Amino acid sequence: MRRVSASEIAKHNKREDCWIVVHGKVYDVSSFIEEHPGGTKVLMEYAGRDATPGFEPVHPIETLKILPPEACIGEFDTSTKFEEPEKPKSTSAAPSSNSSPTHIVHDVPAQFQTFVKPPINQILNTFDMEAVARSTMKKEGWDYYSSGADDEITLRENHAAFQRLWLKPRVLINVDRIDTSCQIMGTSSSFPLYITACAMGKLAHPEGEVAIVKGASNQDVIYMLPTLASSSLDDMLGAKSPKQSLWYQLYVNRDRNVTKDIVQRAEKGGVKALCITVDAPQLGRREKDMRNKFADERPAEVKRKGDDVNRSQGTARAISKFIDPSLCWDDIKWFQSITKLPIVLKGIQTAEDAIKSVEYGVQGIVISNHGGRQLDFGRSAIEILVEVMGALKEHGLENKLEVYVDGGIRRGTDIFKALALGAKAVGIGRPSLYGLAGYGQEGVEKTLEILRDELVTCMQLMGTPKISDIRSEMVQTRNISDHVTGVPKDHLSRVTYVPLSQTLKLSK
Repeated sequence: MRRVSASEIAKHNKREDCWIVVHGKVYDVSSFIEEHPGGTKVLMEYAGRDATPGFEPVHPIETLKILPPEACIGEFDTSTKFEEPEKPKSTSAAPSSNSSPTHIVHDVPAQFQTFVKPPINQILNTFDMEAVARSTMKKEGWDYYSSGADDEITLRENHAAFQRLWLKPRVLINVDRIDTSCQIMGTSSSFPLYITACAMGKLAHPEGEVAIVKGASNQDVIYMLPTLASSSLDDMLGAKSPKQSLWYQLYVNRDRNVTKDIVQRAEKGGVKALCITVDAPQLGRREKDMRNKFADERPAEVKRKGDDVNRSQGTARAISKFIDPSLCWDDIKWFQSITKLPIVLKGIQTAEDAIKSVEYGVQGIVISNHGGRQLDFGRSAIEILVEVMGALKEHGLENKLEVYVDGGIRRGTDIFKALALGAKAVGIGRPSLYGLAGYGQEGVEKTLEILRDELVTCMQLMGTPKISDIRSEMVQTRNISDHVTGVPKDHLSRVTYVPLSQTLKLSK
């Protein structure tokens, strides 16, 4: 492999002729630049020089495999050096987050504009953690995590639906000792909660998913490793403690050989279940994230492209290239032939599909609407759970598979309600990422501790010393499907929620 000098690489710094260095190798990304999930701007910032500092925080090294072999020009000649790019003159006197713990925050209400991160022991609930994350993350990362589909009705409904469920506590029961331990898919857990798969963990923290693996291990909960992780599968598995239980979430690739390879690598690495995402043949329109992709284009470039600008968000566009939209029920048999892992279908949203899951012999389902990121006006997972468990019991199938639910869980009472209505366990996604963004691994663990402590309190006040004591008659579900029922305003949720922008300026 030929050695390429810094001076030669620097000549290739245009959109139509773009070379970059990543981990000591030189790549020609000219043909890929328009398809880059993060937009063209970030690649052009590193055109003709070393892009490793921009690549490493958000991508595992395996990402480079998407480039064709001929894209690798050679190895970077480390005896040569790049000239330092000119630093733009500062146009603002605002202090940076690097120089002071007090800084100006993006797109937040006035009371958050000057933000000082509190000590972690002052964080009392998941909304506190979310507020810290919003005030410390980069705008692009925050918008990617927090965004929902279209008008974000379903995203907000996921949490609001829990507020239409009311509790019926029992009294004069010995609740001196509360036991939250349980079994989930044959493995023990400190309480009936797992961390579900979320993409791009390094947008929250440099350690990304590796920190979540370690935090989940310390708190004795299951973590579902994501296909679209910022960390490599090897790094995530390498951080696993000897007795830790991990699951693997799978987006099914059009190339089934690729899918087979990743499934068997995960199985060999010791994961305990395969969770196949079935609700994403195409990713939904997430407008907060999409607006950042527009911001990556200079007005002149947008104007030059005219009506040919692809207005789908970059991440969705990239993912759509490898996710197989032809995935169907008959493919379940193929998965059962390539792995001995229990199979869980993630993204079930109707009673009919829950029953069909039993018929196809899977071991579990996750009732989920993808965190409100796919189909706006899809029902909340907790509402669907009521329908699903009713149908499974009607057909005598409630013990044929394990039922999990995710989406909108922010309180211990939410966990209690889901368990009472038939869920074996609940999954959290964004809360774990927000903990990671605010305080790293310690923030992930703090989030889990908060939810477990809240669940313990709820179980004491409900008269349920063990998980098995939680029963469906303890929750009133009459209003769950009435989407116009008024409830007291949830001020914590309202304050931390960032509304969609109303306007977009492509040029002046």
